[in-house]
Amino acid sequence: MKRTVPGIWLILAFLVCATIFPVTEAQAGDWPWWRGPNFNGVAEVDKQPPIEWSARENVIWKTPVPGRGHSSPTIVGNRIFLATADEDRQQQGVVAFDRETGEQVWVTEISSGGFPKTHPKNTHATCTIACDGERLFVVFHHHAKLTLAALSVDGKKLWARDIGSYDPRQYEYGYAPSPLLYGSTVIVAADYEKGGYLAAHDVTTGDVVWKTDRPKLLSFSSPVVAHVAGRDQLLISGCERIAAYDPATGNELWHVPGTTMATCGTMVWDGDLVFASGGYPDSETICVKADGSAKIVWQNDQKCYEQSMLAHDGYLYALTDKGVAYCWRAADGQEMWRERLAGPVSASPVLAGDTIYQSIEKGTTFVFKANPEKFELLARNQLGTEAFATPSICDGRIYTRVAQGSGANRKEFLYCLGEKKSDRRMSE
Repeated sequence: MKRTVPGIWLILAFLVCATIFPVTEAQAGDWPWWRGPNFNGVAEVDKQPPIEWSARENVIWKTPVPGRGHSSPTIVGNRIFLATADEDRQQQGVVAFDRETGEQVWVTEISSGGFPKTHPKNTHATCTIACDGERLFVVFHHHAKLTLAALSVDGKKLWARDIGSYDPRQYEYGYAPSPLLYGSTVIVAADYEKGGYLAAHDVTTGDVVWKTDRPKLLSFSSPVVAHVAGRDQLLISGCERIAAYDPATGNELWHVPGTTMATCGTMVWDGDLVFASGGYPDSETICVKADGSAKIVWQNDQKCYEQSMLAHDGYLYALTDKGVAYCWRAADGQEMWRERLAGPVSASPVLAGDTIYQSIEKGTTFVFKANPEKFELLARNQLGTEAFATPSICDGRIYTRVAQGSGANRKEFLYCLGEKKSDRRMSE
């Protein structure tokens, strides 16, 4: 039997065996890592997910999530995986749910104790799990270090590696970047003022394949690999620069100054152009030609600090920290439209078909068209009282992690939203 986490992460009332609920192979439309199947926030759509919902309308199921976290749902086969943390008992782990019913299948502890001070809006389980179809990869911050762990899809711990110190002191905001899969490696970012790094680890052993130093500045963005300007490039913002690396070797390809010190959002791209926004302490959205020329194509003074942006069909969409939605032409930064919605915002936008889903911290999700001609709001949906995690969209359904209440009464839930059928049930 695999080890389970004590405390609020209780063992199921009955044991769930793989022979009863077999884990299926990865399938088209899965959401296997941060920012979805193509790393860009775009879902593979064969049918449109719902536009409108509430706590009762278009809810296929609802299930409680133990602990607290901002990890977005990772969905592979018939499983949903979340990172989560019991902050009272200082335990970090991974929990799995059945995709069709929402029932909790297993929970596995990764680390215990050593929780650092963190920003009130951050958690001790913020990074989204990456899955290669056989293994799960997750990073946790504890005891002034980072632990990278690999589990099987049935919850067995395969290996865990302490991959380096991580002990920010000037700004004790915690850790956030999600692991990135590339070929036979899993790549981790760790930017902080004592000397950050990017590192690639072998997926089967956890051994270091390459490691590259980063500037001695604090930042929180997740790396992403995009095929731009004729080659794969590992893109990351923050540390007063926009930078690209060879994901196979870790060698820097190019960098340009931009976005001041800290960013949280993941870079996006369109053609040979790449885009980033941030940061702290200043505000900037920037477009860079990714051919190594170090050419800054355009920039403005808008800021998406915690949230990522969305690039689609020649246009860049964003909901800024001030709660204003923008559409810019990717080629030159021309503002196509702007619309005041609401904020603050931490979750990133997700595109399904021609429709953008954007959640804000108060639990509201705005649904609007990816239309450069005009802003077209389709719905404004409320679910819970708090939404920091980005929704994941698969096979016409939306999977979203939200919270209800505050303080000692705060509880997290995972919702599956879709066409309501009579043979579905809600798990309270």
